[in-house]
Amino acid sequence: MTTPFKDRKPASAAILPRGEQGWRAWMLAIRVPTLSAAVVPVLVGTALAIRNHCATALVFLAILCAALAIQIGTNLTNDLFDFQKGADTAARLGPVRVVQAGLLSQKQVAAASVLSFGVAAALGLYLVRVGGWPILAVGVFAIVSGIAYTAGPWPLGYHGLGDVFVFVFFGLAAVMGTFYLYSGIVTGEVLLASLPVAMLVTAILVVNNLRDIDNDRKAGKRTLAVRLGSQATCFQYSILVLGAYLAAAAMWISGASPVWVLLTWLTLPLGLRLVRDVWRDRGAPLNLALRLTAGLHLVFGVVLAAGLLL
Repeated sequence: MTTPFKDRKPASAAILPRGEQGWRAWMLAIRVPTLSAAVVPVLVGTALAIRNHCATALVFLAILCAALAIQIGTNLTNDLFDFQKGADTAARLGPVRVVQAGLLSQKQVAAASVLSFGVAAALGLYLVRVGGWPILAVGVFAIVSGIAYTAGPWPLGYHGLGDVFVFVFFGLAAVMGTFYLYSGIVTGEVLLASLPVAMLVTAILVVNNLRDIDNDRKAGKRTLAVRLGSQATCFQYSILVLGAYLAAAAMWISGASPVWVLLTWLTLPLGLRLVRDVWRDRGAPLNLALRLTAGLHLVFGVVLAAGLLL
C-alpha cells in the first residue's frame, strides 16, 4: 500500500558519522556505482564514430555529461518517490536510500533532481543544435521517462515498464543517439552494437527487482519481476546476460564489426557465474550479484568499445 506523503518520516541519520553526512550522503544519493550505465553506451557509440572518422571531443563531452546528468536525476527522483510511495522502508534489502535513512531531506533531493535534469536539458540545447529534431525528441523522452520512472500518477517502474525504459533509453537510444550525433546517420552495425549494451544494463535492473520482489509486492510496486514471479525473472536475467554474448558474436558473423569484438567473450565466465547465482540466491545475497552485474556491464562495454577500435 502506498503511504501518504505527510505520514512518511525518514529514519534516523545515524547510519553515517556526523562529519560525513554531507558528501558521503550525496555520493549515496547519486549512486556512483550505477553511473557506468550512462557511460558505457557513450563509449560504445563513440568507438563506432571513431571507426568512421567522425568523432569530435566537444560532442563527446557534451553527450557524456548529459547522459550522466539524466542518470543522476533519475536516481535522485527514484530515491525520493520510492520513499514517498512507501516502497523504501526499514526492511529494504539493497543499498542505503538517503531519504528513507534520513541522510538528506526530501527538499534537498528534489532540488538536486531538478538541477540534474536542468543540466541535462541545457546540454541538450547544444546537442539539438548538432543533431537536430531527432535528438530533441530522444532527449525529451529520456528526461520525461527518467522522472516518470517513479514519479507521477502512473510511474513506469510501478507498472512493469521499468525494464523497457532502461533497455530503450540506456541501451538502444543511448548508443544509436551517440553515433547519430557524430555522423547524422544510424547503421546496422550501430543497432547491433547497442543490443548487448541494452541487454546488460537491463540485467542490472532485473537482478535489483528480483532481490526486492517480496518487498515491492507488499508495497504495491508492480515491477515486471513482481508480475512474472521469481522463476520467470531468472529466465529473463539469463536471456539478457547470455544474449549479450550472442549479440557480440552476431556483430562479427554479420561482417559489420571486426573479430576483436569477440574479446567480450573473455568475460563469459563471470556471466555464467552470475546466471548461476541469480538462480540460486534470493533476497539480500543478490546484492553481490547486483554489483557484479554492474561490473560486467562496465567491463563488457569497455572491451566492446576497444574491440571496435582495434
